[in-house]
Amino acid sequence: MDRCLTSNTSNCKNCYKCIRSCTIKSISFSNNRASIIDDDCILCGTCYNACPQELKVIRNDIDKVKQLIADGHKVYVSLAPSFIAYYSDSDFSHVKEAILELGFAGVEETAIGATIVKKAYDEMIDNGTDIVISSCCHSINLLIERYFPDCLPYLANVLSPMLAHGKDMKKRYGDDIKTIFVGPCIAKKDESDKNKEFIDYALTFKELDQWLKNENVEIKNVDTKDSDEKTKARLFPTTGGIINTMECGNKDYQYIGIDGVKKAIDTLHDIQKGKIHHCFIEMSSCEGSCINGPILSSKNQSIVKANIDIKQYAGKNDFDNYQLEHQDIIHKYSSANISRALPSDSEIARVFEKMNKTDPKNQLNCGSCGYETCRDKAIAVIQGKAIAEMCLPFLMEKQESLSDKIVNNTPNGLIVLDENLNIQLINDSMCNILGSIKPNDVIGKQVTAILDPMNFIEALTEKNIYMRKEYLSEYNRYVENTIIHDEKFKLLICIIKDITNKELSDQKQKDIIAKTLEITDNVLNKNMIAVQEIASLLGETAAETKVALTNLKETIKND
Repeated sequence: MDRCLTSNTSNCKNCYKCIRSCTIKSISFSNNRASIIDDDCILCGTCYNACPQELKVIRNDIDKVKQLIADGHKVYVSLAPSFIAYYSDSDFSHVKEAILELGFAGVEETAIGATIVKKAYDEMIDNGTDIVISSCCHSINLLIERYFPDCLPYLANVLSPMLAHGKDMKKRYGDDIKTIFVGPCIAKKDESDKNKEFIDYALTFKELDQWLKNENVEIKNVDTKDSDEKTKARLFPTTGGIINTMECGNKDYQYIGIDGVKKAIDTLHDIQKGKIHHCFIEMSSCEGSCINGPILSSKNQSIVKANIDIKQYAGKNDFDNYQLEHQDIIHKYSSANISRALPSDSEIARVFEKMNKTDPKNQLNCGSCGYETCRDKAIAVIQGKAIAEMCLPFLMEKQESLSDKIVNNTPNGLIVLDENLNIQLINDSMCNILGSIKPNDVIGKQVTAILDPMNFIEALTEKNIYMRKEYLSEYNRYVENTIIHDEKFKLLICIIKDITNKELSDQKQKDIIAKTLEITDNVLNKNMIAVQEIASLLGETAAETKVALTNLKETIKND
């Protein structure tokens, strides 16, 4: 089965935002790419909304569901109660009408399954179970199975509302029907993958939107929504919504709603330590519960508005069109513990040494890498989930050190200006070229204080300058001038190579050559008379001598 949530790493920008957002750190980073660790992930979808590049991809199951319909199966939809927050301008009857146009045999509310489940919760409490944790949220179930297996005895051993509803529809309509869940959750895809006897596929609201759009089917907006008093379980997707549907008859119990993975983890730690007893805990991985699920939160609708929509649309009484009871939805949750042995202190110390954090003062615990502490980050490096260079302070220190070494040790002069020609940086070599000025005396000032601005204006307005030879008369220097305009960061970078010694040496050599040519000319002129007088005796030899001397002259001149 294809993974429910994947990372498209082609355009990852190394921002670590997905890692920072992931409470359980189920994202690895290597080769400048962030990837989801499937065995660690609880599919809460936080990283899906956090990624600014939208590189987290939810598996699309539309074609698989279409195939079920094309094959002649009767396919029923279980519609999550959060639909009214997602389709806030419509109601169930009109959403159902639109879905049926896609070829489905029927549409019911998952809240029917929620009614069966919440009755089971009440019975568990009445039977004296010490702690009951709701099992509605698959991400929470995965969290407990993978990270807190010793808390499994407290996880309600019943099906989630989605699975309970799917099983109930099969009992009412026949085992041969196919059932599809539609909701705001990514984790439900994994839950349906593992429980296909109850739900064949889970789609998100976005997938449903895409399908409706492709088929040119619109969900009608309404001013007045249909109402039904037997819809109390529509409250389930809000924080405390499960509790608000329960009888809560046992007054010796506390009934607490917890939303968000961090709060859930803190609560599970307290349970492990024996700090909690006689308590029903409604637990959801999403802050605000299902109405702030990864698909709903992407609509940029406030939780307050979503809560109002849900509460205004919920009835006062329970659904009654179901056939399953508590004993029909018993389900065993099993340990899938993925705990890893912690590395030794010496291993962590070696990572700290690599990150230049051997001094505790350098262990800032800033969290820019995505991990709460530098120690957590070091452990992640050892486990292969992170790299040392993910540390922003370390990386900045490394880059600054490298830049400083290059800037301060290059024999070439370096000066950096902003686009207003104000000096931002100048190195010691440039100061020496310009007459032993001090950097602090010129930084922040206009370049006109030390150099003719015309070259800089040319590079800024026309094109870059490369190795242009110039004589700086005020400094008695010959230089090669290169000026680059960095349009992205709005800077002018000037590199000046001092070629004074070379130019003076070349000039001296030219003077020697000129003097040699002058002497050669004099020798030729004085000796040509004598050469002519003995020409009769030497014949062609005189002509050859003249040619040889002329060639010597030209050779010296060309050199």
